[in-house]
Amino acid sequence: MANAIRALAMDAVQKANSGHPGMPMGMAEIAVALWSRHYRHNPADPHWIDRDRFVLSNGHGSMLHYALLHLTGYDLSMDELRNFRQMHSKTPGHPEVDVTPGIETTTGPLGQGLANAVGMALTEKLLAAEFNRSGFDMVDHHTYAFVGDGCLMEGISHEACSLAGVLRLSKLIVLYDDNGISIDGHVAGWFGDDTPKRFEAYGWNVIPDIDGHSVAAVDAAIAQARKSDRPTLICCKTVIGKGSPNLAGTDKVHGAALGDKEIAAVRAALGWTAPPFEIPADVYAAWDARTTGSTLQAAWNQTFAAYQVQFPHEAAELQRRMRGDLPGDFAAAAEALLAACVDKQETIATRKASQNAIQALAQRLPEFLGGSADLTGSNLTNWKECVAVRADQPGNHINYGVREFGMSAIMNGIALHGGYLPFGATFLTFSDYSRNALRMAALMKIRVLFVFTHDSIGLGEDGPTHQSVEHVASLRLIPNLDNWRPCDTTESAVAWIEAIKRSTGPSTLIFSRQNLQFQQRNAAQVADIARGGYVLHDAPDARAIIIATGSEVELAMQSARDLATRGVPVRVVSMPSTDVFDRQDAAYRASVLPRGLPRVAVEAGVTDAWYKYVGLDGAVVGIDTFGESAPAGVLFKHFGFTVEKVVAAVERTLA
Repeated sequence: MANAIRALAMDAVQKANSGHPGMPMGMAEIAVALWSRHYRHNPADPHWIDRDRFVLSNGHGSMLHYALLHLTGYDLSMDELRNFRQMHSKTPGHPEVDVTPGIETTTGPLGQGLANAVGMALTEKLLAAEFNRSGFDMVDHHTYAFVGDGCLMEGISHEACSLAGVLRLSKLIVLYDDNGISIDGHVAGWFGDDTPKRFEAYGWNVIPDIDGHSVAAVDAAIAQARKSDRPTLICCKTVIGKGSPNLAGTDKVHGAALGDKEIAAVRAALGWTAPPFEIPADVYAAWDARTTGSTLQAAWNQTFAAYQVQFPHEAAELQRRMRGDLPGDFAAAAEALLAACVDKQETIATRKASQNAIQALAQRLPEFLGGSADLTGSNLTNWKECVAVRADQPGNHINYGVREFGMSAIMNGIALHGGYLPFGATFLTFSDYSRNALRMAALMKIRVLFVFTHDSIGLGEDGPTHQSVEHVASLRLIPNLDNWRPCDTTESAVAWIEAIKRSTGPSTLIFSRQNLQFQQRNAAQVADIARGGYVLHDAPDARAIIIATGSEVELAMQSARDLATRGVPVRVVSMPSTDVFDRQDAAYRASVLPRGLPRVAVEAGVTDAWYKYVGLDGAVVGIDTFGESAPAGVLFKHFGFTVEKVVAAVERTLA
């Protein structure tokens, strides 16, 4: 069984002349122990609610996962393995969720798969506490992750695993491929951690010094781990490229094809006589998990049918949430929230407006799972009824600690598992720490809400280290990430509503520290906020357009009034989400930004991206330097965010 993995891995990499054969060859027995003796799954239904989750955090070894899926009976043909790393195949270079059946998360950026696994295990624990009833353990599964040295060198492994230990995620089992090799060679020269002691310090159960090439030893270690009341790290000593007579144990087998001569030598050494991409019938039979998987799921289905009878509300709610459907009354809750914003007309910070939206919507969204990276009192992501998640206390608000990257990747794992709608917050300037997890969320098209507050030089006295200048613009560069920077309570509510409704990707919600003036709108304008950009103020025979976002919309409106007194009528366009606006049809975009009118963009951030809206003949009032330490009002004046500066910019475009 193990040699089948080795053969498929080396043959697929050789055919593609690209890939990583060493890890699959080295972890083959570990995979046999887990997938044939412990892993609960059904190849016929990769989305079975109570399946175990498997994460290949060292995703460069993707052929290990593809071989396992093919051998155990998933809809992944041998032709797909032959097309490894080729255009539009189901076997891309690194595992990708929703491309290959049975893949739970997209991995490759090392350490993030491990953090995703923490999120999945946390979700299982919280869902079990919420939905299980006496005699009905409808949520009862494990999360397994394979990791390598690279995953553990990445700092995110510390962030995520430290939190996993504190929360005692006992159904998280991580198998560490301790082969001592990375791309640059033997890791002893740059990675000398005592990994078992490190994880013991996190509060993990650690099983050290397991022979990773002994199926029996790995099997026993997993069985032991399943009895622990803490997350478990199983340290498996392996030889990278096991079976290769001349390359095993070296970096040369890590990330390159072995070559025809060495592959022949491997076959001879292993006694593997089957041609490339052929598996003997008895090996297929040994791996086949379809009957066992169907039996497992059928038993669960039978129990769930009885659960539906006794607990119909809980059963329906679990199914709804695992499908990712919003409650039927969500639209009414959203409408009520918007009506309240329009009625109250509050001038408050948009971070407070955000909290008001959370408070209103949480009543209708039991799947809300909020949190903050140690800034709850500043980010305002909590609500009156929320309960903090603790090791011995299920809840719906997570104190992630100062772990921005870990928080973001854990939220990705929560979303991928299903059952909760995660959101978490930090200051916008620390989105840099989270950035690759945001990118992965966008790549995976998952619904995760990243909340960022203190969004500009308006942060004030904390100075340039905390004042975001380039961050909004840089987030707008990530494909499939919707970024919202609202200007008042109403736009903040719409941003939350649209982010929640969006099922095809993540969103950022970017809020101010300082109070922002409420803007008057009619019903049509309120409806158009959801289109990302709309006409907030118009004037007959407008001669120019001012485009603004967030805190600068108030400045744009003040400038429009000043220009009116000078006999220069202008239109003001509020654009809370350039990403959403850019997806609107051409007719709508032209109605908001008609050709022929000079344009000025105003935003307290870097200017470059705004020229796609104003053109080279337009103007941008922005900031292309770092900030200063001073009160917000002083900073806005110092950096030219004044009516005079905006008016002058408009007049220049008209000259």
